Amino acid sequence: MGPNPAVEGVAVAGTVVSERIDGAIALLTLNRPASLNAMTLELVRDLDAALAALAADASCRVAVLTGAGRGFCSGHDLGELRDAGGVEPMIAEQELFASLVTRMRSLPQPIIAAVNGPAAGGGLALALAADTRVCSASARFNAAFVRIGLSGCDMGVSWLLPRLVGPTLAFEMMLTGRLIDADEALARGLVLRVLPDGEVVGAALEIARAVCANTPLGVRLTKQTMWANLEAPNLENAVALENRTQELCVQSDGFRQAVTAFMERRTGAAGR
Repeated sequence: MGPNPAVEGVAVAGTVVSERIDGAIALLTLNRPASLNAMTLELVRDLDAALAALAADASCRVAVLTGAGRGFCSGHDLGELRDAGGVEPMIAEQELFASLVTRMRSLPQPIIAAVNGPAAGGGLALALAADTRVCSASARFNAAFVRIGLSGCDMGVSWLLPRLVGPTLAFEMMLTGRLIDADEALARGLVLRVLPDGEVVGAALEIARAVCANTPLGVRLTKQTMWANLEAPNLENAVALENRTQELCVQSDGFRQAVTAFMERRTGAAGR
């Protein structure tokens, strides 16, 4: 987990462990290791509550999402899914699961997925919904929905995956459900980096620390603008949004402090 991280305020909410690292980084760990952190209603509710708490916490600058044990998230708990009764309860459950993706996208803080093992189905969706991803050598990714008689398009995967790996590979993954190993994930642009097993959370925390060196407003508006411009109809609209963003940032105290620090050849002041 990096050189001597300062761990503060460990909280366990059922199936999600939340730790504060170095004061400003939230480490969220899915905690159902016996099932490779398969998603139950309890886990989804616990993760949603943890994300909602972070959204309201200005002291948190970055979040890292990982899984306990040897898996990131193996998708929906099939026993719970099989036993779901009735159309109306299933609609409510489906919408709750899928809302995690939009919750992650709208979170003010960037999210780094530290994929420490299999990320299947809904687990793949959680990894895709993060702002960037690193993975361990043992990580595997697949859109598993189609392999259990469901549509391969679920939890935002049909929107997110083509934007990361292109439509050709995305279609194949969603139509076949085949596993993508860590090396292919790196080659296809699905992940930023592949680490030896046991080192992926530490690598994610190092990225998080680099993000924390920048101003909170600049980071927040960068995330918002990047996501918004994935849907921009043309370059002119994208540039117009960037212009408004910069006009806001240049009025901030953080900008003035960062410029002063740069001009005085000081380091670290931008993130204070």
